[in-house]
Amino acid sequence: MEDTDIIELYWSRSQEAIRETKKKYDKLCSHIADRILNSREDAEECVQDTYLAVWNRIPEERPSYFRAFLCKITRNIAMDRLDYNLAGKRSRQQTISFEELEETFSDTPNLTEGIELGELTEQINVFLEQLPAKQRRILVRRYFFMDPVVQIAADMNMNINSVKSILRRENRKLRAHLRKGGYGDDR
Repeated sequence: MEDTDIIELYWSRSQEAIRETKKKYDKLCSHIADRILNSREDAEECVQDTYLAVWNRIPEERPSYFRAFLCKITRNIAMDRLDYNLAGKRSRQQTISFEELEETFSDTPNLTEGIELGELTEQINVFLEQLPAKQRRILVRRYFFMDPVVQIAADMNMNINSVKSILRRENRKLRAHLRKGGYGDDR
């Protein structure tokens, strides 16, 4: 079933919407939640919470890209669950992933001064849109889906060091892009 048809089912408040969403996207949502939580049970609960959140949000919103809409909700719910479960004590894999990104934002005091997260998100999206598909895919898989570097390299038929090099290089470019947009020490 096409995404537009699934969205119409949500708009008409048909229970079939959740069944069709689950049929088409359960594996993807489970992968996202499992990568973040490393717990099958918690991931399953997050995916179920995702379906409820989508059910509640679609009458107010009509997403242009249903897949991305669903992934974002799943990721946010999983991140909230991770924070709740670990109360600030992240697993080693998430710590590494977040530390890599932290270097990009380390000299960005505005993040702690209450800047609009939406503006920052927009700046990151603009940056990602400018990247070649390969680099964009690597960054999204590492920092959105939290895939390990080893898995990214294997899936993309690349050397691990090449993936690491791309991540470092693109993080430097992202930092420069954010500074230019006013999210660095010269703001």
